Amino acid sequence: MNLLFVCSENRLRSPTGEEVFSEYPGVTAIGAGTNSDAETPVSGDLIEWADVILVMEKSHRNKVSRKFKDLLKGKKLVCLDIPDNYGRMQPELIRLLESRVARHVRFN
Repeated sequence: MNLLFVCSENRLRSPTGEEVFSEYPGVTAIGAGTNSDAETPVSGDLIEWADVILVMEKSHRNKVSRKFKDLLKGKKLVCLDIPDNYGRMQPELIRLLESRVARHVRFN
């Protein structure tokens, strides 16, 4: 299963999601950002690759929906509602990610 985590700059939240969920069996995870200066900007190729797109905030969902509307048909786009209040790999962020992603994604 391919999971795409999206935040603004791809420096804290989405890289944490990528690192944590890449350890899950059968999961490939990539982080990306909506800003043009993101470490890895979200792209059409990443949207097409992903089985599930997990954005951190409603603003990210809106940007992804607007920019990639045609590529999102049949895709699961989920807002995790995780604010930009955490450091990379911060234990509280990891716990939030694991509990909120588990509501939307079934892991075998």
